[in-house]
Amino acid sequence: MNLPAKKSIALCVLLMAASLVRAENWPQWRGPNMNGTSTEKNLPSTWSKTENIVWSAPMPGPTAGTPIIWGDRVFTTAANKSKELLAICVDASSGKILWSDKAGKDRKTAGSNHNMASPSPVTDGKSVFFLFGTGDIVAYDFKGKRLWSRDIEKDYGPFIMKWGYGSSPLLYDGKVYVLVMHNKVPGTYGVKGHSAGVVDSYLLALDAVSGKTLWKHVRPTDAKGESTESYSTPLLCEIGGRKEIVIHSSEFATGHDPKTGKELWRWQFVPHGREKWQRTVSSATAGDGVVYFGRPRWRGLYAIRPSNTGLLKPEAMLWKHDKYANDASTPLLYGGRLYVLCGKTKTIACLAPRTGKVLWAQKLDVKSQFRSSPTGADGKIYFTSMNGDVFVLKAGDEFKQLAKIEMGGRNCLSTISVSAGRLYIRLPGSLYCIALGSK
Repeated sequence: MNLPAKKSIALCVLLMAASLVRAENWPQWRGPNMNGTSTEKNLPSTWSKTENIVWSAPMPGPTAGTPIIWGDRVFTTAANKSKELLAICVDASSGKILWSDKAGKDRKTAGSNHNMASPSPVTDGKSVFFLFGTGDIVAYDFKGKRLWSRDIEKDYGPFIMKWGYGSSPLLYDGKVYVLVMHNKVPGTYGVKGHSAGVVDSYLLALDAVSGKTLWKHVRPTDAKGESTESYSTPLLCEIGGRKEIVIHSSEFATGHDPKTGKELWRWQFVPHGREKWQRTVSSATAGDGVVYFGRPRWRGLYAIRPSNTGLLKPEAMLWKHDKYANDASTPLLYGGRLYVLCGKTKTIACLAPRTGKVLWAQKLDVKSQFRSSPTGADGKIYFTSMNGDVFVLKAGDEFKQLAKIEMGGRNCLSTISVSAGRLYIRLPGSLYCIALGSK
């Protein structure tokens, strides 16, 4: 090989390395900004089985979790046919499974759409943390070595949830946060293992290095029945110049100190009501000191500004929207607009975040409902139906559908993630990596 050729190869390697450094990771369920958005550019507007596919990799089983990406590693989970819960690491360049570990045993839930591999992993770039619906949480290094493991159910009692635990862990400032909002009545759904009396719901903080419990904050509610149960993920955001963990569940929204778990403020839904079958699925989103979240079962979309401590007054609510409300899908705040995916009516609406004014709303041409959440990047909105139809919309004040790609599948629950100019789509039996110019 001559000298110019060697120099060209070296330059290509350096350029690839520089591109990797600049690339934005997707370290947890709602991405690098914890709101479902990415700053990545040059993302595809459409693709097919032969166009813009970098690779597709078969997976050993389904998951509702979103792929997590850091550098050249993709992390996902699966519940296989042998009822094993798997923590999986995939090579981002090829789709090859680099390592897989049996982290628990799957078990039945009330619905066939769910399994114990529902939570998404989370990473800080050095370690990766996998939480499963069984209460098993395992920390690994990037080579697949176990660093520590815990059984949350063994330590604090079994989870009492009709559809199986689904909250993803939150990682911040050296702590792994686990939210357990479940039924307060022992023995509900046949779940045994609690002593007589009320079962506590709580926010738990674990040391990321050792896995040891740092604190456990009990989060009380006067909600009843299934309404005490939540599948949502705690949100880290900034309100009034301070970092807070926001929990939206059990007929209340609360803000918590990340260092201690102390409750800073509490807001209850208006009008006040206590239904028995109002489980919480979606999570909150936030921006500019305002928190947005939907009341369970399409009972309204709310915007509040938590401007003080304690029980917030009614005027903390900026607006409420009844017609275009979410249930399972978390709202997307992107480009100065709030996008709300209404899974039951198969409609997406674009609202003005400050006022709740409807800028546009469109019923989508799709047979199945939506359970995943929308992702915003490169001026586009991406989301997947339960039958594997991926919609690509142009973000803006007018509805414009760029593509509908029928990828196929059943019970597709995972949200699309973005990193290094690529889209990652987890279907029940496969993982896709998609980018412009790929074949």
